[in-house]
Amino acid sequence: MKDEVLRVYWHDDCLLHDGGDSVLENEPPGFIVLPEPHVETAQRILNIRGILEAGPLNDRVDLRSGRHATDAEILTFHTAAYLEEIKSAAALPEPVRIDGGGTVIADGTLEAALAAAGTTLDAMHAVLNEPGGPVYSLVRPPGHHAQPEMADGNCIFNNVALAVESARAQGAERVAVIDWDVHHGNGTQAGFYDRPDVLTISLHMNHGSWGPNHPQMGTANEVGSGAGLGFNRNVPLPYGVGNDCYEAVLRDLVTPLIDDFSPTVLVIAAGVDANAFDPNGRMVIDMAGFRRMGLIARDLAARHCDGRLLLVQEGGYSPTYTAYAAQGMLEGTLGLTHGLVEDPIGYYPDHSEHGLAVLSDVRDEWERAIGSE
Repeated sequence: MKDEVLRVYWHDDCLLHDGGDSVLENEPPGFIVLPEPHVETAQRILNIRGILEAGPLNDRVDLRSGRHATDAEILTFHTAAYLEEIKSAAALPEPVRIDGGGTVIADGTLEAALAAAGTTLDAMHAVLNEPGGPVYSLVRPPGHHAQPEMADGNCIFNNVALAVESARAQGAERVAVIDWDVHHGNGTQAGFYDRPDVLTISLHMNHGSWGPNHPQMGTANEVGSGAGLGFNRNVPLPYGVGNDCYEAVLRDLVTPLIDDFSPTVLVIAAGVDANAFDPNGRMVIDMAGFRRMGLIARDLAARHCDGRLLLVQEGGYSPTYTAYAAQGMLEGTLGLTHGLVEDPIGYYPDHSEHGLAVLSDVRDEWERAIGSE
C-alpha cells in the first residue's frame, strides 16, 4: 500500500546503558592505549532513528513512545532468580561484568533493559490490535542471547521472547520467529526448544559456542525436543556469504517452514550485524540485501498473518552503517523494491556462490536430526 505507515516504538531510557570501554565485548588490556567504546552503544540506535526521522521515509514513520516492562511481564520468560540477579548487579556502585565478562551491568542498564522489553511489548500490542503494516521496536540492549535463567552476549532481557509470550497470552495460536542477526539466537532457542506453538529459525554465521553462558552450538542438528521436535531450525552459514545467499536461504529453506507452520504472527529478530561494515560479524550484506530480506518477511506476513509483522532491533554495531542497513530492511518491509538512500558500499561485488552449497547440507542435516529422534 502506497500510504502504509511504519509504526516505530522507542524509549529514551534505552540510551542509558553504557558498556564502557572494551575491545569489542571484552575488557581492554593495559597495552591498549586508546580503547574503543563497547560496540553495543546508544549511537547505533540514535543513527537509525535519525535516518528514519530525517531521511526519505520520514513521512511514513509514526514514532511512538514505549514504556518499562513490569516484573510480572519479565517473569513470563525469565526466572525470578535471574531477575533478582540483574537487580542486585544494577544496585552495585561500580559496573560489573556477568556471563563470563561479556555483558556489562552498570548505572542505567536495568532502566534501559526494562525500557527495551516494555517498548517491545507495546509494539507487539500494536501488531495484534492495530492492523496496518509492519511495527518496529527500535530498542537496546539487544535480547536474543538472553536465556530464561542467564544473560549472554550483551543481552539482559529477551525482548523477542517476551513479545512471543505476550502474543500467545493474547490469543495468537502460533508465533514464528525468524532471527537474521549475524549471531545465533540461542536464548530464544533455549526458551522455546520443546514447544510446538513457537517456530524459531536462526540464520547466523557458523561461530559455535562462545562459553558456558552460550552452550548452544547453533548447528543444523539442534531441531527442538519432545513436543517441539522440528520447531527449532538453525542455518549456520560460512563466513562471507552475500546478498544472494541470504535471499536463497530465506526463500528455499525458511519460506517452506513458515508455509508449513502457518503462523498467526511473524516476529523478526532484526539484527543487521550481517552488514559488510560490522565489527562483530563476518558477512557482507548491503542495503540491497537487507531490502530483499525485508520484502520476504513482508510477503510471509501478508500470506499467513494478515500482515501482522513485528521487527525487534537486535545487533548492528557499525555506528553509522547500521543505520543504512536498517533503512534497507525497513524499506523492504514497506514493500519498496528500490532504495531511497544511496548505499555507500553499493559498489561491492556480491560473492554468494561459495555459500549456496550449504543449503542442501542444512536441509539434509535437519532431516537426519529429526529422523533420529
